[in-house]
Parts: sequence; C-alpha cells; structure tokens
Amino acid sequence: MTIFHDALNTLKPNANWVVNGDDTYANITWIDTEQTKPTESAVTTKVNELQAAYNALDYSRVRKAKYDLLNQDEMRYDDVKNSTTTWVDAIDSIKVAHPKP
Repeated sequence: MTIFHDALNTLKPNANWVVNGDDTYANITWIDTEQTKPTESAVTTKVNELQAAYNALDYSRVRKAKYDLLNQDEMRYDDVKNSTTTWVDAIDSIKVAHPKP
C-alpha cells in the first residue's frame, strides 16, 4: 500500500475504490457511487500531510537500522566487565549522526 492509498482510506474509510495505473486522482475508479467522493485537492492535501509525517520520522528509522547492527547486549556486558563505555559511545555516535529534527 502507498501513502496515496492511505490518504484515500483516511478520507473515506468505508469507500470502495480501485486505482488503475499510477497513484493519481484521475486513475481512481470509485466502486461505491453512493458515497461522496473527496476532492482532488483534499486527496492531495492528505497525501502531503501523510508524507510530511513519514518524512519527519526518517531519523528514527535510520537510527533503528543502525542500532540493529550493534550487538548491544555483548557491548553492555563487555563495558561492565572492562569498565568501558563502548556501548554508550556507539549509541551516542548514532544519535549525533542522525539527530532528531
């Protein structure tokens, strides 16, 4: 599913529709003709809103991917045994490289 589909589902959660081709308003076929259709402007606004919300959390997706590459339990154990800060340093470097907006 795409952000375009999410926008349609948000605007008309119970509507039946199909997108034929590219995700554009012109390619929507409304199956349920009884329901009021959202305007192209409303769909575009919702798509932009959802895209902005997705983009705003990009830093967290990148951070998670970097955190997942670390063997954090091993790092914490080694830090406790060796009185080092390897784990904290690794987490801090990821946060510095990918700060919250």
